[in-house]
Amino acid sequence: MEKYIYDNSNGLWYELQGDYYIPCLVLPDTKERLIGIWGRKHLDYINEHRPVLYVDLLLSSKLHSYLADIDVQANAKLALLTKQMAQKEGINELLKARDQMAWVRAMNNIRNRVEEIVLKELIYWEDAE
Repeated sequence: MEKYIYDNSNGLWYELQGDYYIPCLVLPDTKERLIGIWGRKHLDYINEHRPVLYVDLLLSSKLHSYLADIDVQANAKLALLTKQMAQKEGINELLKARDQMAWVRAMNNIRNRVEEIVLKELIYWEDAE
């Protein structure tokens, strides 16, 4: 018996292990990327509310990179919207120097509003019906 055989019907190579041919499967090389809070929240969401998407990403080995991309997008949107809202509302370094507590309150208010936007648009999205 040959050590390796190729199956034209599915395009896989098989290796002889004892009396059985076992498929030669190799996981794709992926760069290790961290998944932050936004990626984990989206993972929980798709696992519970979008099981088909979750299983599809998991079986295609794309889940980790998908979640890392979501996390990067959410962090970028969070930073951009926070900066834009602070600028529009006049929350600047002058206010910070003059009244730190007012600056902290205003920035926390902005941060909370921006997080709600990010959660609604990127993390817990709904299909248009």
